[in-house]
Amino acid sequence: MTAEDQVPKIELLTWTDDEYGGVIVEMDKPMDSATLLSTLRASISHWKQLGKKGVWIKLPIYLVSLVEALVKEGFWYHHAEPKYLMLVYWIPDSADTIPANATHRVGVGSFVVNEKQEVLVVQEKSGHFQGSGAWKFPTGVVDQGEDICAAAVREVKEETGVDAEFLEVMAFRQSHMSFFEKSDLFFVCLLRPLSSDIQVQEVEIEAAKWMPFDEYAAQPIMEKYELMKYINDIYSAKIDGQYSGFTPVSTASNFSKKNIYLYLNAGGLKKRNSFETRCIMLMHPSIWFGKGKRKEYPKHTELHMDRILKNLKISSLLHFHSGAIQKRPVNTKLQTTRNYQIIDVFPLESF
Repeated sequence: MTAEDQVPKIELLTWTDDEYGGVIVEMDKPMDSATLLSTLRASISHWKQLGKKGVWIKLPIYLVSLVEALVKEGFWYHHAEPKYLMLVYWIPDSADTIPANATHRVGVGSFVVNEKQEVLVVQEKSGHFQGSGAWKFPTGVVDQGEDICAAAVREVKEETGVDAEFLEVMAFRQSHMSFFEKSDLFFVCLLRPLSSDIQVQEVEIEAAKWMPFDEYAAQPIMEKYELMKYINDIYSAKIDGQYSGFTPVSTASNFSKKNIYLYLNAGGLKKRNSFETRCIMLMHPSIWFGKGKRKEYPKHTELHMDRILKNLKISSLLHFHSGAIQKRPVNTKLQTTRNYQIIDVFPLESF
């Protein structure tokens, strides 16, 4: 037996590779600090030989006694959850590229409006508006793993007992240093009520009712908060058919087997894809259309008509000539295509 065989081999920590050249260790077996240190040092030496970079140690709450030993070895806190603490370490002698912990909290506001143009509003027992007499729409925080559209529906049900259907995201706001120095994303959602009877959640909500939109928008508090005024303006534009928000479209995910939602202006996309015939308006740079300055598009010193019309799926031309607009088929031979500028592209039906 050689001297090398007599040296006890130190067991390494069990690990899995992450996608960025690092390792992940999920601690699950009880051990004392001395055993951890010898095992950890041997493991780090081995990982260094393999060219590994970041080390992630997921420490369950029942092994909290090992935190001090890990910190003394150069590990630092990354994030914590109710049942574990995640610590990280950087092996190379270079600046670490460990990604920061989650930077944003996500909240929703549920703007529920019925056929009478009444808004579902609440008064809260706590929070920023407590005791102000102001009526606001239900708000809350999106749970982990919860979709924005589902959270908006859930918050309405929890606070008022009203069932609702999600329609669209009307707008969203980003702010910073709002919750334990984290940033905040707040999505204002439009919903349609499926029921009308109100059952107040007494722990958080003082009162709830249906309020005419005009009365809601006329509250004195609206003059104090510019954000709320914007939301009212957005909904007013929505009523007038001048505004479209973002609706959820289910799509496949690259991260899990569960589908995810892409929020988009579905109406605008559908309208664009339904244009079977489109027009392009051309105008010479020396001509002004009407009294105002025309919409600026990049100038073409030489208009390559075939390529441009093909890319834009153009079937007709509108040619501004001698003070009049003339509609021509796409194969029309203009006297010259030099120095013409694209003024607009729009559906043929609108001309």
